[in-house]
Amino acid sequence: MSDSPTKSLQCLLNWCVLFQRSMAVVIRLQGLPIVAGTMDIRHFFSGLTIPDGGVHIVGGELVWIFHGMKTCWLVVHTLICGCVLKSTALSLSHDQMAACVSRVELSVSCRSLLDRDLGSRSDPLCVLLQDAGGGRWAELDRTEKIKNCQDPEFCKKLVVDYYFEKVQKLKFGVYDIDNKSFDLNDDDYLGGVECTLGQVVSSSVFTRALELKQGKPAGKGTITISAEEIKDTRVVYLEIEAQNLDKKDFLGKSDPFLEFYKQSDAGTWQLVYRSEVIKNNLNPCWRKFSVPLQTFCGGDFNKPIKVESSGILFVVPSHPFSVDAVQCADHDNDGSHDLIGTLETTLAKMQTAGAGSLVEYECIHPEKKQKKKHYKNSGIIRIKSCKIETEYSFLDYVMGGCQINFTVGVDFTASNGDPKSPDSLHYISPDGINEYLSAIWSVGSVVQDYDTDKLFPAFGFGAQVPPSWQVSHEFALNFNPSNPYCQGIQGIVDAYRQILPQIQLYGPTNFSPIINHVARFAAHSLQQGTAAQYFILLIITDGEITDLDQTRQAIVNASKLPMSIIIVGVGEADFKAMEFLDGDNGVLKSVTGEPAARDIVQFVPFRQFKNAPQEALSQMVLAEVPKQLVSYYKWQGCPPLKLPEIKAM
Repeated sequence: MSDSPTKSLQCLLNWCVLFQRSMAVVIRLQGLPIVAGTMDIRHFFSGLTIPDGGVHIVGGELVWIFHGMKTCWLVVHTLICGCVLKSTALSLSHDQMAACVSRVELSVSCRSLLDRDLGSRSDPLCVLLQDAGGGRWAELDRTEKIKNCQDPEFCKKLVVDYYFEKVQKLKFGVYDIDNKSFDLNDDDYLGGVECTLGQVVSSSVFTRALELKQGKPAGKGTITISAEEIKDTRVVYLEIEAQNLDKKDFLGKSDPFLEFYKQSDAGTWQLVYRSEVIKNNLNPCWRKFSVPLQTFCGGDFNKPIKVESSGILFVVPSHPFSVDAVQCADHDNDGSHDLIGTLETTLAKMQTAGAGSLVEYECIHPEKKQKKKHYKNSGIIRIKSCKIETEYSFLDYVMGGCQINFTVGVDFTASNGDPKSPDSLHYISPDGINEYLSAIWSVGSVVQDYDTDKLFPAFGFGAQVPPSWQVSHEFALNFNPSNPYCQGIQGIVDAYRQILPQIQLYGPTNFSPIINHVARFAAHSLQQGTAAQYFILLIITDGEITDLDQTRQAIVNASKLPMSIIIVGVGEADFKAMEFLDGDNGVLKSVTGEPAARDIVQFVPFRQFKNAPQEALSQMVLAEVPKQLVSYYKWQGCPPLKLPEIKAM
C-alpha cells in the first residue's frame, strides 16, 4: 500500500477528470503521485460509501463509477473538502480488483549503447511500458534524457505498482532523443528488453542484453535494473492505561475506549484508530496496539499529540497544518459517548516511556475545568510503552533474498474419468489444454519468477503406477523419486502429458502424504532460523477428500512452518470438505482439537473461472500468499535476510 494514501487522496482534484458514459458518471483521477490501495480508500472515506458504483485502480489511475450524478458529487465534495460525510447513508463498495501490495522504484542503467548520432554520442532516455493486452503496451513512466552518453545511469527512478498475484509484463525501451517532442516514434530506438516485474524484484540486480527486435542484439548494449520498495515500514506500538477516570454511567462505572484521529489539511478529523471498550472500569488497561508511523504522525516526532478521553483523545499532527487525535470515551450502547477528558503531548515525549518508567498526563475535561473552581482532573493517563519498530513487507522479504519454492500435486484418482474420453477431466483437448493444465499454468506462471533455479517438484496421487502397479499417493510425475524436479512450468506440463498414458487412475483421494512431503522440506528450512525459503503447495483435485482427519492434522502441523497450501477444485463435484479446510469460517482444528497456528489454506473451485481470463485464477488463489508469508516470519521474529533501507515517498 502507499504510505500516505490519505494525503494523496486529499489532493486528487488536481488530477480529476469528470465525464458521463451512458447512464454512468465516472471520476477518473489521473497521474496520481501515490496510488492508494482499496483499503486505503475505504479508510479515507470511513462511513462514506458508494453501493451502486465501483472502485478501480488501473496503473496510474483511480476510477470511481457511479449510476447517478448526485452520488458522484457527494464524493467530489468529500474530496474537495477533505471531510467525511458521516450523515450520508453511503458506504464504499468492496473492490473485486486486486489490491496493490506495494509500489516499487526501479533504478536503470545501461552500458555500451549504440551510437546513432553523427559527430556526437547518443542522448539516451529509458521508457517503461506495461502489457495492456491485445499486443498493446501502455507507458507507465520514463527517465530523464542524458546527453552524449553511451553508458548512462539514469537519476530519475521509474515507479510502478506491484501485485504479487499478477504476471506484470514490462518492456524497457531505450531511445536516442534528438528533439523536444514527447512522442518517441520520431526518435532512434537503441534497444529494449521484455521481462516481468516479478523477475526484477526477485533479483538483486537484473541485467539483460538489449535487443532491437526479438533475436537481434542491439550491438553490445545491456540494461541493468534494480528495484526498491517505496515505503516507510515503521510502526508505532503503544501500551496505555488510565487511573481514576470520571464515572459517567448512572448505574455503573464508565466504559472507556480510545479513539485516535488525524486532522486533514482542511481541518477536519479522520479516524485513525479505535481501541476496544473496557466495560465498567475506571482504571482500564488497553491492549497493546500499533499504528503505522506515517498514519500516526506523518513521521514527525515533535508535533503535538492531543488526547481526549471519552470518558480520552490523543492528537498527533502529521504535518505543520494537521493534528492527529486519539479520543478516549465512555461507551454507550445507544451510540452516544461521553467525553472524559483531553491531554496534549508529542510522540517524542511518549517515547520516553518503557523499562518501568511511565509517562503520566492529567486527563482534563475542558467544560468541567471552566465551570468548577476546584476541578483538578478527570483521571490520569499513563503511557506504559511507546516503541517505534520496523514492520517488514512481502517485498522486503523477497528483495532480501527469500526464495519461494513451488510444488504441484495432481489428483489421478479414477473419479476424473478415462483420460482418453472427452468427458474426462484429464482429457487433453485438441488445443492441448484441460483444467489441470490451466491451473498449473495460471498459478505457476506467477510463482516461477520468485525461484532462481526454476526447478519445481511435481507429484501425483491416487493412481496405480508401474512397475508394481501399487496405488501411490506421492509419486514423481517424471518417475524419478530421487529427483522429482521439473525444469520450469513447461517441464511440469511436459511431465504431466507424458505420465498420463503410463499410469492407471485409481483411488482414494488422500492429501496428507503430499502435504507432509512438502512440510518436511519446510521444517528443514525452519532449522536455519532465517527468512530464506518459503514453500507453496498447489493441489489440483476433482472431488471429495478421503483422508480428511489426517489432512486436518497435516495442515495444523504445516501451519507452524514457512508454507502455504493452494487447493484448486476442478470439475463439478461437491467441494464442502475443501471449503472446510480453507478455514475462512473459523480456525481449522485437528481431530484432537489442536488449532492451526495460522490460516495457510486457500481453496478455489476452477468452475468459477472457466470463462475468465487466465490471470483471474492466479489473482484469486495467490492474493493471500504475501500476507501469509509476512505473518509467518513476523510470528517467528525473522527479519529479511538483507534489511531494507527506510525510504519514504
